[in-house]
Amino acid sequence: MEHEGEQLVCIYDAEGYVDAQILLSPPAFFVATCLDGQQDETAIQGAFAAQFDGAHIEPEDIERIATMLEEQGFLYSPQFMAMIKARETTFKASPTRPAHLAGRSYPADPAELREMIDGFFTREGGPGALPVFGDGTQHPLRGLVVPHIDFERGGHTYAHGYGCLFSQPRPRTVLIFGVAHHAAPVPFILTRKNFETPLGTLKVNTTMVDALAEACSWDPYAYEDTHRCEHSIEFQAVMLAYGYGSDVEIVPILCSSLAMAEETGSPETQDEVAKFLDVCNALASNSEDRVTVLAAADLAHVGRCFGDDFEVDDERISGIAARDRTDLTMVEEMDAAGWYARVMKDSNARKVCGLGCIYATLKTLNGASHHADLLHYDYAHDPSGGIVSFASLAMK
Repeated sequence: MEHEGEQLVCIYDAEGYVDAQILLSPPAFFVATCLDGQQDETAIQGAFAAQFDGAHIEPEDIERIATMLEEQGFLYSPQFMAMIKARETTFKASPTRPAHLAGRSYPADPAELREMIDGFFTREGGPGALPVFGDGTQHPLRGLVVPHIDFERGGHTYAHGYGCLFSQPRPRTVLIFGVAHHAAPVPFILTRKNFETPLGTLKVNTTMVDALAEACSWDPYAYEDTHRCEHSIEFQAVMLAYGYGSDVEIVPILCSSLAMAEETGSPETQDEVAKFLDVCNALASNSEDRVTVLAAADLAHVGRCFGDDFEVDDERISGIAARDRTDLTMVEEMDAAGWYARVMKDSNARKVCGLGCIYATLKTLNGASHHADLLHYDYAHDPSGGIVSFASLAMK
């Protein structure tokens, strides 16, 4: 990033154990990348000279950088492990999942937050008017695909999706498939913790969560801490609380990567995934429970900040949008296998992070809905260089 005319590197902990962010000059950042537990000061000095045209760095400067990183929690050390243990212990003991991003990514003040979300509906790209809420006891919207990108960039697309949800009868339970961006080695991660938001606390339907836990051949709570700062479900909890307050229950499910090598086929060949989604389907099919199934899914992640070796220009953006829309026709047709195959035909070169949770949603809704409507599609630039695309679709 650029700070006061100087190019710097901002380091932060995406897993949320460390709250601080630090700025490093390129030379200091290079030293940080050398702190791998294998190289001594002499080796780092040699690497530094090779990187910076023979420039010399003193051992005390290397030590100073290392000390600063350790004090801030950015070195894998006993101090960092103690920090992890303390945070995980606190989260495990808490009966609720705190609003991790309140006051960071969105206002913690309820009035300010409600005003912000109102603006999603009326700003450019939004539906144009505040939502009209449906009533009655008929079945709610069957399913919904909405983004999980930050509100600032994607709020208008959230508004298209949630406006459609709110216009239908209110669900009793929303079964949410979110993306576990820091994936664990299990397909799905559960929690029984209620989700706090500035607009009310959403209770978890623990009866449904327990039924899903029984279907798991793995421990669905072994990586429960992933829920602590994962934003994909948090943003949905905020939007649901905006519309319903605490008058709706949720089933929060984080999906790890369901992507498989081409030669092993689709997730349908994984018995543990199929069994879990069969139970999801049974829960969603019970009309008395009035369940809406929701995928918190972004689409393509393309550009240098996502590991690509090219710049994203208008021509490439047009190609990404065309491919996204083509793949989304499988979602419109409620074809889970077709959606998976379309995205994976190039081994998911666009890095569609919502691949798994959209697949899970389509399998859960198998037989309950026969068509989805594309409500809105858009993309946003990433400040580090690249774009993220996203969409809202409704299954009635």
